Amino acid sequence: MNYSCRIDGEVMRCVITADRDLNTPTFCFSGMGPMLAVDGGMTLRTVGSYTEVALPNLRADEPHNVTIKYDGGFIPANRAWMPLGPYLRVEGEILELPPTEAGVNTDHLGKTEPFDGLRIVPQPTSYELANDTISVTRFASNDPAFAAVHDLAVRRGFGGFVDKAGHQVEFVEENMATDAYRLEISADRITVFSSSYGGRFYAGITLLTLVNMHNGTLPCGTVTDTPRFTWRGQHLDTARHFYEPQTILDLLDLMALLKMNRFHWHFADDEAFRLQIDCLPELWQQTETRGEGHLMPALFAGGPESGGSYSKPNAQKIIAHAAALNIEVMPEIECPAHALAIAHVYPEVRDPTDNGAETSVQGYKGNVLNPAMPKTWEIVEAIAKEVGELFPFGHLHLGCDELPKDTWMGSPKARALMAEHGLETTQDLQGWMMEKLAQVVVRNGQRPAAWEEAAQGKNGGIGNNAILFTWTGQGPGLEAARAGYDVVMAPAQHVYLDMAWSKSADDWGANWAAYVSLDDTINWEPVPEDDLKDRIIGVQGEFWSEFTTEDSQLWPMLMPRILGVASKAWQEQDINAKDLRQIAGHYRDLPLGLGDTD
Repeated sequence: MNYSCRIDGEVMRCVITADRDLNTPTFCFSGMGPMLAVDGGMTLRTVGSYTEVALPNLRADEPHNVTIKYDGGFIPANRAWMPLGPYLRVEGEILELPPTEAGVNTDHLGKTEPFDGLRIVPQPTSYELANDTISVTRFASNDPAFAAVHDLAVRRGFGGFVDKAGHQVEFVEENMATDAYRLEISADRITVFSSSYGGRFYAGITLLTLVNMHNGTLPCGTVTDTPRFTWRGQHLDTARHFYEPQTILDLLDLMALLKMNRFHWHFADDEAFRLQIDCLPELWQQTETRGEGHLMPALFAGGPESGGSYSKPNAQKIIAHAAALNIEVMPEIECPAHALAIAHVYPEVRDPTDNGAETSVQGYKGNVLNPAMPKTWEIVEAIAKEVGELFPFGHLHLGCDELPKDTWMGSPKARALMAEHGLETTQDLQGWMMEKLAQVVVRNGQRPAAWEEAAQGKNGGIGNNAILFTWTGQGPGLEAARAGYDVVMAPAQHVYLDMAWSKSADDWGANWAAYVSLDDTINWEPVPEDDLKDRIIGVQGEFWSEFTTEDSQLWPMLMPRILGVASKAWQEQDINAKDLRQIAGHYRDLPLGLGDTD
């Protein structure tokens, strides 16, 4: 089977050449959003971005042209927008078609240029260097934090960090902010001043990075370092694409090298629920695998079937690995929208008399839980309890983004609930629902978190000391901070690392928010209003996986742009774009073992 596709303005022109005669095959594929056949076939079925197109009889070795386009005005920007996982279904047989070349294949960083300062991201708060340097590759220490740095160094190919014959290290307890440290480096010893495991760990990360970036030499002098924000996060969407547990462990290692300390684990969405919870086993059992013969079609898949799920031992291993690296893991469940998987498994979460036609931006119909249905509360409370208990961080992200317009307005049961509580709009009911669920989370002993939309509604939104994550831009985050919420800044225009780097048609990634270059990751100010500095608690990078079909495609999207996210999360004083590009070039030469990270 031969297959090719190219972008031609608003449409994509696909050519299928069968190696034998095929009677009325069906062309199946997914994409970045809902699609339609324009010519060469007839659209049979769509579920969000998953599309089936009826083709005429195909004759052996005769090319057949199929023209498709995105529904709703989307224009394909690059190769990531072409059909994902294309295949033919014909007379009960599945014939996979060659996929479009995937992933980043452009060097956006360019040639590595020398950098005269300390080659490390994030840059220390301050440093005073002497003219002397010492040659050193190992450090003598029995401290558990340095032992964790050693294990990290071995895993990532640096060879090691701790050795009893290494340079002597002394630790001094000093009253400092959490994760802060001071290094005094001299020819006979290194003294680490800190008040926490995190401070000692990050002192070790600084030493490890510097000796590997500076060819086994360390400058003598003093390095003082204090993080700007307590929340320095990276998010990963493992619902759209199942990443192997080892890939998540590798991501945690990369985060630790950049002094990031919060992993936002997004394992539930419209397409799947991937954590193997005991209270609702059918939820993950029926959605962990998508494609032919499964409850959910091949959405965002690399072929006719894809998937996987995470056992509790998997999760516990990830949590323990993160803890050694001074990283806390925050799980996310989804409510009320982005719940198509739940609604498919448990239709009782929907009002059967709902005549509304609301559709999500991803093209899903009926992907919202109805708060007037008892089954909804049975499901979400059970999930919140079991998931919350599994993760010792004590924070549970509840979702609450992208609620379709006019949701619940066609549901008599929801309208009755609204009348009972004096609610008028979709946002009012969402706010009421989120506040009620947040109360459950608090009673369970966790702190709730949610996306920016959770602040909406006449009741003031979710409340309950929730942390809100702003994503459409900084504006909603600033409004939430003014309303008294703690806010993590994650504006898509700067820290959504699934966005394409550039406008090139040969690039890879989404573009609905922006094209995000390395420079863009730092060309913004997380706290533009000084009176909100106590409410804006962090910066977080995001990675959504709609177009990711293999784990290896993750790394060239993250690196080196995650360096900019880490800089904004740690540094009070900005690094300039030129310096960041130069240092990023040196990170490219580190033996991180993450594949091609250009």
